[in-house]
Amino acid sequence: MRKTINFGCWDYDRMFPIIDGRVKPDGVDLNFLNMPVEETFFRMLRHKEFEASELSLSSYVVSLHKPDRPFIAIPVFPSRFFRHCSIYVNADSGIEKPEDLIGKRVGCPEYQMTAPVWIRGILSDDYGVPVNSVTYFTGGEEEPNRSEKLKLTLPDDIRVQPIGPGKTLAKMLHDGEIDALYTARKPSTYGGANGKVRRLFEDFRSVEKEYFQRTGIFPIMHTVAVKRSVYEKDPWVCQSLLKAFVQSKEIAMESLSETAAIKTMLPWTVAHFEEATELMGEDFWPYGFDKNRETIATFLRYSHEQGLSPNLLQPEDIFAPETLESFVI
Repeated sequence: MRKTINFGCWDYDRMFPIIDGRVKPDGVDLNFLNMPVEETFFRMLRHKEFEASELSLSSYVVSLHKPDRPFIAIPVFPSRFFRHCSIYVNADSGIEKPEDLIGKRVGCPEYQMTAPVWIRGILSDDYGVPVNSVTYFTGGEEEPNRSEKLKLTLPDDIRVQPIGPGKTLAKMLHDGEIDALYTARKPSTYGGANGKVRRLFEDFRSVEKEYFQRTGIFPIMHTVAVKRSVYEKDPWVCQSLLKAFVQSKEIAMESLSETAAIKTMLPWTVAHFEEATELMGEDFWPYGFDKNRETIATFLRYSHEQGLSPNLLQPEDIFAPETLESFVI
């Protein structure tokens, strides 16, 4: 008898073959629920509505320190993103280089969001900006009254303040009420290099390429989490999902390299693909455990250093053990 899995996720190209049925997980009828990430995360973290879903890597790691440990992940990463481009500053703040952030007021929609975790870690490692050297302001970026999805207990030296009701981080950055913003979505008040709100690294592609060449890290934003109750009843589900997601991603990768006719609306898709493979290798978006171990270890260190993880977890600790290795013939 096949198992029905309601799966919440966005409609990424690496998910198209799952969505349209070309790839079917062994023994699973997958009901794909297409939703933007904010909705998926909120519904999964607050109400555990789905048997499995895309999930913020940071939120998942934080959940592992909760008494019920409600989820278990598989090494599938629907979202990856270099985040140097995601640091925005007010043009009048005096912030010209990363070190100028020290002592400033910095917004982030949620302290535990994956994107700001990577940003804070990179700023600390590469530019000498300690995590506790700024004051963080949390709340909705474009709409008021956003709160942390998970309750946090942070060290005393990390200062986090919710913004007032009716306020948004995008407008506060434009108006100078905060000096900078670490976020995943580009704020609506961003005005380009000469605007009131600009990027800290306007030439972010060069900075991000250098970062990858130096570290080998393509930051992981999201993983796939399965409700622990589902896993404990049917542990085979995790391996079945992993195999299907790997196959789906491989089909999507082939589409990017197609030259007979481009399958996306980006005019230079093939050029971008060739540039990425030259810089990052043929499998520049790897799934599975071994190829991602060091990236995950770096993130887990950041989570611990930033007060989100009481204990320093190891990469092997956070995935279903069945997905850490595979059979060979």
